[in-house]
Amino acid sequence: MGATGSKLEKALGDQFPEGERYFGLENFGNTCYCNSVLQALYFCIPFRDQLLDYYGRIKTVGEAEENLLTCLADLFTQINSQKKKTGVIAPKRFVQRVKKQHELFRSYMHQDAHEFLNFLLNQLVEALEKEAKSDPTAPASPEKKSSDNGATGEEHPLTWVHKIFQGCLTNETRCLRCETITAKDEKFLDLSLDIEQNSSVTSCLRNFSSTETLIADDKFFCDKCCSLQEAQKRMKIKTQPRILALHLKRFKYMEQLGRYKKLSYRVVFPLELKLCNTAEDAPGSESEYSLFAVVVHVGSGPNHGHYVSLVKSHNHWLFFDDENVEMIDESYVQTFFGSTQEYSNNTDHGYILFYECLDPAKAS
Repeated sequence: MGATGSKLEKALGDQFPEGERYFGLENFGNTCYCNSVLQALYFCIPFRDQLLDYYGRIKTVGEAEENLLTCLADLFTQINSQKKKTGVIAPKRFVQRVKKQHELFRSYMHQDAHEFLNFLLNQLVEALEKEAKSDPTAPASPEKKSSDNGATGEEHPLTWVHKIFQGCLTNETRCLRCETITAKDEKFLDLSLDIEQNSSVTSCLRNFSSTETLIADDKFFCDKCCSLQEAQKRMKIKTQPRILALHLKRFKYMEQLGRYKKLSYRVVFPLELKLCNTAEDAPGSESEYSLFAVVVHVGSGPNHGHYVSLVKSHNHWLFFDDENVEMIDESYVQTFFGSTQEYSNNTDHGYILFYECLDPAKAS
């Protein structure tokens, strides 16, 4: 990527951000699903800062047991400490660890970037929680762990992954006979949204929280009425995350086809977003979010294709395609909204969106 790197440096010129590094990631045979997510996470500054800090701490106290957390911290430190501003890094150790941890990622088949993101964040949480249990002096924020019936159980540490990505949904069900509202909270690290043709992320979020009426066989058992009753149900965001990860459900199982099909629908994702589906008493309900990364699926189906990522860094947009990194104009982001027609030559569609809260104090 020497020529590409030089071109990027030339394009940025005097505007090249001090201390920043723009490195492509080598592909080890259909590992673009991994590379695209890693680039989005690297340019998630709160996440990167925590990983670099974590790496500094484990190096100070000695070698930690290898896991995905230590491998990712090592990779981010490698990129961050490069003498050159641009180039290519081979995330070999990290990819080997991913394959060792989960058999799903051991083959050279095309994998799903959203599944990988979920797997990675949960693995990092697991490693941090395990570490906290073995080290009572480790700083952590206690959080009550709730069981399915809402009862409070044991306390467990709130990791920095939670502090960055975790939000809380409240599932409200209102009995239409006695008007009693039953609320149940549910934590999330990302939200998966159903999509429709010629829609927007805002409308997808609104539909996510639309009211559903439970009747006939779907009646709700009301504890106050002690019987099944018709009810209204809705899901709203109770606490907003600092980083809002939105997964657009572009792969839908079609019974008539007997397989999954990719939905190439045009879904507009704005550069600035205000959440419209927060609970009335939600703190920071007026919070605004800014788009900083998009993982794009390229291809016509779920079982083949390619992943690339768009990243905003220091007010510049960059395009990451495995080893290649290019500077792009902000308007280019719009080309990944999707197609207004079912069959189109454009198969490059936004799949995972990363938004950062502009006022972190209002987020959870």
